[in-house]
Amino acid sequence: MKVLLVAVNAKYIHSNLAVYDLKAYTEKIPVEVELAEYTINQQQEEILRDIYEQKADVVAFSCYIWNITYVKALAEELHKIAPQVQIWFGGPEASYDAKQLLRELPYVELVIVGEGEETFAQLLQKYLLEGNGVENIVGICYRGKNEEICDNGIREYLPMDKIPFVYKNLDRFAHKILYYETSRGCPFRCSYCLSSIDKRVRLRSLSLVLPELQFFLDHKVDQVKFVDRTFNCDHEHAYAIWKYLLEHDNGSTNFHFEVAADLLREEDFALFAQMRKGLIQLEIGIQSTYPDTITEIRRVMDVSKVAECVARVKKMHNIHQHLDLIAGLPFETFAQFRQSFNDVYAMRPDQLQLGFLKVLKGSYMEEKKEDYGIISTSVPPYEVLATKWLSYEERSLLKDVEEMVEVYYNSGQFMHTLEYLLAGKEDAFSFYLQLSGYYRQNDWMGMKHTRLFRYDALRAFVLDSLGQNTTVQTEKASQSEQEMFVQKDITGAIVEEELLTEYLLHDLYLTENSKKRPDWAGDDTDTKLRLKQIRDPRWRAQHLEQEQIELIEKVLANRTDLHLEYYPKMCGGYALYDYSQRDPLTNEAKVYEIVMS
Repeated sequence: MKVLLVAVNAKYIHSNLAVYDLKAYTEKIPVEVELAEYTINQQQEEILRDIYEQKADVVAFSCYIWNITYVKALAEELHKIAPQVQIWFGGPEASYDAKQLLRELPYVELVIVGEGEETFAQLLQKYLLEGNGVENIVGICYRGKNEEICDNGIREYLPMDKIPFVYKNLDRFAHKILYYETSRGCPFRCSYCLSSIDKRVRLRSLSLVLPELQFFLDHKVDQVKFVDRTFNCDHEHAYAIWKYLLEHDNGSTNFHFEVAADLLREEDFALFAQMRKGLIQLEIGIQSTYPDTITEIRRVMDVSKVAECVARVKKMHNIHQHLDLIAGLPFETFAQFRQSFNDVYAMRPDQLQLGFLKVLKGSYMEEKKEDYGIISTSVPPYEVLATKWLSYEERSLLKDVEEMVEVYYNSGQFMHTLEYLLAGKEDAFSFYLQLSGYYRQNDWMGMKHTRLFRYDALRAFVLDSLGQNTTVQTEKASQSEQEMFVQKDITGAIVEEELLTEYLLHDLYLTENSKKRPDWAGDDTDTKLRLKQIRDPRWRAQHLEQEQIELIEKVLANRTDLHLEYYPKMCGGYALYDYSQRDPLTNEAKVYEIVMS
């Protein structure tokens, strides 16, 4: 008897912790259990053939909102070519409304409902191995003798210490993110989240957790992503783990945590301040800053304290912070979402994730769907299309803003240019909204573009915007403004074309020693002319520090991991980019400024 556990992930770098848990939990049962992981980007025929050729007696699919449509189609085709194979479903997208799923999919024999480890073990032992019926196995919905749909209820939650550690062999996880959990459940009741259903937080004992963390550290894995819903809801548990990571840091592994920022304590900040740059990163779900929305979604959060905590961590310059917003929440209009966006943008996170409400089966948000006038997609991921407070047209505009934020902010490739354009501006949202409109106007939205095109497009947007607004009149401008030919773009930012060009070029070279120079950057004549001065060893000895002299000499020797660029406006001299030394958080090259006399 052979059982094949199938995971269809969103990306290649992802892995499915659930199927590994099931296999590890049942390894002592004498039934052959194998794993197969694929991605939704693969051809269905390719996956179908691979599953078929494994000749399993049972194929069990792990179902989520991102793969359920794909999995349904795949399972249907599998049933056609191998009708003797039993097909099982499990996972969050199958658990809720499992009866309806079985009515809809006659080729699925049963659905594992809720947490699956113990249920899966009993199915293997009692049903497959001993040949007993499934009538007494708790935690499943199944087809009875006369095709009636039977529900055996949900199993009691499993203590976390009974869940085995799945990462004994890392061969299958090369070049992938490793997912790890030290708790299940969440003490909060956020109406859009399924974790709120399980309000009892179960913790894995530190006597197990710490040696498992050491395993990751010893093997120098790239990244471990904790899937704990609110990692620091139990302060002592979180603090002990962070302290252990600080004391046993291997110098390379990154650990990702989803936290409630307003629950952080002084001793947490004291630990954070001592950490290596890149040791940990924090994901903070803010979702909205509008008080009525926060109350309605039953979220417990002090926005001002969150902002204070984010600012404290940011000052340390050693921890990546990822902040989340959700569009389409109750009571939040387009204007109010704009304010939420601007509030969070002002915190200057390393990434700002603009997501859209997903009305998950079994959530309180689904119960309130009619009251809120929510229109959502009928197929997964059940994403909001409109609400009483947000029209479809407005939601579509937010989709465009999301794309611009991903391309220009979250990529981290335009940060200095954006700081220049938006310095002192409170309405960053309008900038991204107008930029997305410019993309729409030019039919660029939704297309794949090169990195250089993105620089070209941003520059064109800003300069074209200058002609659409009242420019600074030279006779009314100050003498310094007249000399710089200052103008205002549609965001109200003061823009000087030459300085804009330098910032764009600076951002380009910070992360890539580009061999292709943008047309708008002009040639590097100034750089070449001033190189004559730098080539003079007497000038170098007089004007540069020893470290700079050594780097300049390497540039002159045409070393490929260095680049020199002349910025008369931005720094009054040269910027020397050393790509052999990169910032672990931003991937930016180390930059040495060489001010010219």
